[in-house]
Amino acid sequence: MDIRRRGILKAGGGTGVLALATAAGLLRPGAAFAQQWNKAAFETKSVADTLKALGGSGSTESAQIQITAPDIAENGAVVPLTIESGIARTQTIAILIEKNPNTLSANFEIPEGTDPFVTTRVKMAETSNIYAVVRADGKYFHAVKEIKVTLGGCGG
Repeated sequence: MDIRRRGILKAGGGTGVLALATAAGLLRPGAAFAQQWNKAAFETKSVADTLKALGGSGSTESAQIQITAPDIAENGAVVPLTIESGIARTQTIAILIEKNPNTLSANFEIPEGTDPFVTTRVKMAETSNIYAVVRADGKYFHAVKEIKVTLGGCGG
């Protein structure tokens, strides 16, 4: 079989499956390609403004939100984070970094029936508080952890 023909068949087959799934009502148009995002929230410069842009007027501190991250990050370009929510019916988990140029670093939607748990890496401009903001049943909760960013780490 001609390699070009095989490539065309592969490309056409994927598009056909998406079109068939959309026609059958299994996918909403556009759902397979991109999700809506809150551009205004990602452009905010403070924690309070970010909460407003996400739809909240404030948040309550909760011990049911666990942030696992290093106390000292040797490389601010790659800071590993794990956030886990013990709050029932968690709908979203957002990561806010107080002293970054744009406060909102990530916003995850948590589908119903899944564990409210995210692991990612973030970039930090300097030593700062990290806020894990959880929306559950339309209410907002948060936990805070300070992470110190060193310049050059142990090696320099």
